[in-house]
Amino acid sequence: MDWLNPPALAAAMIEAGTRKANLPTKTILVTGILSGMFLGFTTTLFVSALVATGNIVVSALFFPVGFILIILLGLELFTGNVALIPYAALAGKVPVGKVVSSLATVYVANLIGSLIYAVIFAAIDTKLFTEAPDPIGAKLIALTGLKTLVYMKAGGAGWATAFLKGILCNWMVSLGSVMGLVSRSTIGKIVAMFLPIMAFVAQGFEHCVVNMFVIPCGIMLGAKVTVGQWWLWNEIPVTLGNMVGAIVITAIGLYVSFGATAKADPSVGAIPAE
Repeated sequence: MDWLNPPALAAAMIEAGTRKANLPTKTILVTGILSGMFLGFTTTLFVSALVATGNIVVSALFFPVGFILIILLGLELFTGNVALIPYAALAGKVPVGKVVSSLATVYVANLIGSLIYAVIFAAIDTKLFTEAPDPIGAKLIALTGLKTLVYMKAGGAGWATAFLKGILCNWMVSLGSVMGLVSRSTIGKIVAMFLPIMAFVAQGFEHCVVNMFVIPCGIMLGAKVTVGQWWLWNEIPVTLGNMVGAIVITAIGLYVSFGATAKADPSVGAIPAE
């Protein structure tokens, strides 16, 4: 399957991070919105499987579909970019200001896409809000409470738990983005990406972009959760945790391991002249 060795993978990560950081804002917005929608539909696929099987591990086998499509299509996802772009910055290819602006743009775009899919799915699930939610909608309502009210009830310990779940989640998800670079073949990429993505879902960790769909959709369907509770007790701590997991464990960890090899080549990560 033509797997890359560590130095070649490091070079690929630097190139990918540099390219993503230098995309036009319009491109980041459009591809980021699409990514938010993709993760929305892969989440409803997962929830459908969970309702049908009652087994989270079996249901987690379905979740990587959306993530794999995002990577194969070259779309922009905050939780992957927050590892690859800082990795390129560590290699001196991307300035800090560009890192911040690029990640902020893709975060907003993912949020917009997630909300678009949330509105569409909530409308479908309730026949344009004229009927009670079906079992899938009811499960989304239950998940919304688990992702907000349970943490809120625990207070500071709950906030910290969401934060730590975010770290572990995006350690795995950002590794999924890296694993999408380890092979030049489509089958190799799919196999490599599938493993860490399935692992984070099966263990119930917290992903900020997934939650941009689940919690608003649950609120639309009738969950007794406010927008403020969503952000304070889930989105903020989970986003911060996702950033720590990707930057500290994946980007810095892999850069310390073998990034300097690629950095020594001045052609790595270079943006071609227009």
